[in-house]
Amino acid sequence: MPQPPKTLLPLGAALMVGGLSISAFAAEGDDYPKKTPVLPTIKVEAGAEAEKDGYRATTTRVGKTLQDPHDIPQAVTTVTNQLMQDQQVSSLKDALRNVAGLTFNAAEGGRSGDNMMLRGFYTFGDIYLDGIRDTAQYNRETFYLEQIDVLRGAGAMMFGRGQAGGVINQVSKVPHLGDRGKITGSVGMYGYYEMTGDFNKQITDTIAFRFNGMKRFDGGWRKNPAANDRPTLERDGVAASLGIGLNTDNELILSHIYTTVDDKPDYGVSFDSTTRKPQEKFPVKYYWGTNSTFDKGTVNISTASFTHRFSPASEWRTQVRYADYERSYWARTPSLTIAPNAEGKICNTPTSCSGGPTRSMNYKTITVQTDYNHRFHLFGMNHDFLLGGEYLNEDSFRHSLQNFGGTTSANPPLFRPYKANSAGIPVEFNSDTYAVYVQNTVEFIPKWKLTLGGRRDEMRATYSSATSPKLNYGQWSTRAALSYHFSDQSHIYMASSSSFSPTADLYQLTVQPLPPERSNVKEIGAKWLLFDGDLALRTALYHAEKKWERNTDLESTAAILTKKRRTNGIELELAGRITPNWEVFSGLALMDPEILEVAENVNATTGVLTSANPDYKGRRPRNTPPYTFNLWTTYKLPYGWKIGGGVEVKGKRYGYNPSGTGPIPTLPGETKFHPNTAPAYMRWDAMVAYEQPRWAMRLNVQNVFNTTYYDAIYDNGPFTIPGQRRRVIMTAEYKF
Repeated sequence: MPQPPKTLLPLGAALMVGGLSISAFAAEGDDYPKKTPVLPTIKVEAGAEAEKDGYRATTTRVGKTLQDPHDIPQAVTTVTNQLMQDQQVSSLKDALRNVAGLTFNAAEGGRSGDNMMLRGFYTFGDIYLDGIRDTAQYNRETFYLEQIDVLRGAGAMMFGRGQAGGVINQVSKVPHLGDRGKITGSVGMYGYYEMTGDFNKQITDTIAFRFNGMKRFDGGWRKNPAANDRPTLERDGVAASLGIGLNTDNELILSHIYTTVDDKPDYGVSFDSTTRKPQEKFPVKYYWGTNSTFDKGTVNISTASFTHRFSPASEWRTQVRYADYERSYWARTPSLTIAPNAEGKICNTPTSCSGGPTRSMNYKTITVQTDYNHRFHLFGMNHDFLLGGEYLNEDSFRHSLQNFGGTTSANPPLFRPYKANSAGIPVEFNSDTYAVYVQNTVEFIPKWKLTLGGRRDEMRATYSSATSPKLNYGQWSTRAALSYHFSDQSHIYMASSSSFSPTADLYQLTVQPLPPERSNVKEIGAKWLLFDGDLALRTALYHAEKKWERNTDLESTAAILTKKRRTNGIELELAGRITPNWEVFSGLALMDPEILEVAENVNATTGVLTSANPDYKGRRPRNTPPYTFNLWTTYKLPYGWKIGGGVEVKGKRYGYNPSGTGPIPTLPGETKFHPNTAPAYMRWDAMVAYEQPRWAMRLNVQNVFNTTYYDAIYDNGPFTIPGQRRRVIMTAEYKF
C-alpha cells in the first residue's frame, strides 16, 4: 500500500494521541454522572428480529456515530424498509422519490447509472454503502437494504470529498440472532415480475448467517413500433453476510454483494427547439432502441467490519472493503425528425449514421476506514468524541466501444458488450486518498450542545490525459453546530458545514490546474418528536453555495460549469405514526437557486481563458425545480386490511448548458431566456393489502390516473425520460 503523505503523519499521530489522552484523562478526572453516557446499541433477542419503527427511523450511523436522527444537528431523511415495502420499491431511484428536494438526471454519453440532484446540486460523488464511498456509475437495487439515510448539506467532514446537496447512505441488512425468513413474489403489467428472499439463521449463541436474493424483470411500457422491441430492466443479485460475536464486545461482520444488470436502455424523447417542450411529433410511447442495444453490468462488493466495545460508552469500529464495478452499454438517443426503425438507425444521410453513446467501464476501490467513538464526562460537561481515519484507492478505466459495423444505412453501427475501442486513448485514473478527522460534541450547559469537527484529505492521482497527468490536493473540511434541546422531544439547531471536491475522474477535462469545488452550507432547523416519539416532524432553512462547479458530463470539453452558484431553501418533513393504525411519510421542499458567476474555462488548443455568456448570470440552474412535494400514508383497518396511497409532485425543470459562450436558449424569434423545460407533474399511487402474521397479499397501483410526465432530464438539455405509466402489481409474501 502506498505511504501516506508526510503532512498527514504528524497530524494523524497527534489526533490519535490526543483522543486517547482525552479518554484517559476523562476516566481519571471528574467522576461520571449518575447516568453514565453510553453509545446506543442494537441488540436482538433470540428468535425474533428487532421491532421495526415503521416510517420513522430511530437509529442511524450517517453522523458517524450510532444515534437517533432526531439528535443530529443537520437535516436527515430516512427511507425505511417498511416504507419501501409498502410502495413496492425495488431500486434506489424509486426509493429516493420519497426525498423532498431531490430530482433525477438522465444520461447520454456522459455520466450514467444512478444520478440525482439534491437541493439543486449533484450527488454523483456522494453515494455511500454503510458509510463507505459507492460512487461507481451503476443502477442500485434495494433488496439487501435496511434503510436509506440522506444527510443534507455538506458532509465532507465525515465522508470526504463531496458536494453541497448532501450524502445518500445505503444501510445493508446484517445478521441477527434468531431464525427468520421471508419470501416474496410479485407480478404486474408490462411483463413485470420480481422474486426476493431474506433468510437469517442463528448458528451458535453469537454467530448468525443472513442471505438475501433477488430476481427482477420489467418490460417497460414504451415500444419501438417497427421492431416491436421494448426497453427492459433485468436485474439479479445476492447478498450474503456472516456475523461472529453478535451482541458481544468483539463483533465481526463479513459480507459480499453480487448484482448483475442486463437492460435495454431507454433514452426517452427529444425536446422540440421550437417550443422548448418534449416533442409531440411522435407518440410519447415510441422507443428508439432495439433488442440489439444493451446496458450490462456486474458489481462485486466484499466488506469486513469489526467493532470492539471497550465499555458501554466507548467503541472502535473498522471497515475494510474491496469493490469491483464493471459496466458496458450501447444506447440509442431519440430523434426529433427520424422515426424509430427496426435497425435502430439514426442516419442524417444514407452515408452518415450515428452510433449512439457507448461505453466500457471498470472501476475498482480499496477502502480502509476506522472510527473511534467515546462518550465521557469531563469538567462537568458531557462529551461525544469521534476520531477517525480513512484510506481510499481508486482505479478507473473508461473507453468507447469498438464499432463492428459501419457508418452507413446499408452497414449501420454495431457494438458488442465490453469490446473496447481499439482506437483512441482510454480515460484512466488511479488515486490514493488519505484522511484523518476529529469531532467533539459537548453539552457545555444543560440542554445546550456545541459540535465542532474538522477533516484533512490528501489526494494523489495520475491520469491518462496529457493535459492533466497528475492531481495533488490537500483540503480541509469543517463542521460546526449549536443545538438547544428544550426536552428529549424538541431540538433546534444552527449549523455550518463545508466540503470540497476535485471531482476525481472528471479532472482530466481540466487543461490547467484549477481550484477544487468548494461548498459552504448554513442551516437553521428544528426537530420535534410527537405522540410519545412515534411521529417525527422537522423543518430546515438553508443557504448552500458552491464555487468552481465542475461539469459532470464526461463527454464535455468544458471543465467548469459555473464559477459560483447558490440555493436558498426551506424544507418540511413528517414521518411516523399519528395513531397506532395511521402512518405517514411526507416532505415539502421550496428552492430558490441562482447562478451568481458564470464559468471560466481554458481552451484546450489555445490556452486562452474564456468566459461563458454573461447572460447566464442570475438564471435558475439546471434540473432544480422551485418546489417538490411527496406524501405517502397508510391506515390499518380491522381484520388485517390496510389501505394506502400518496402523491409525488415536482415543479418544472430546465435543461441547458450554462458554460456555453454562444447565445442563451430562447424561443424562436424571442430574446427572453427559455431553455428546454420538463413540465411540472403530479403522480398518484395507491395500495391495498391483507396482512396476517405469517403471510400477506398486497396490490399496488402506480400512476393511478395514467398521467404522462417526465421524471428525468438530461441536464445539458437534448432529451427527457417519460415516467412510469399506470401499472398494477400484485405481491404475495410468506414469513417463517
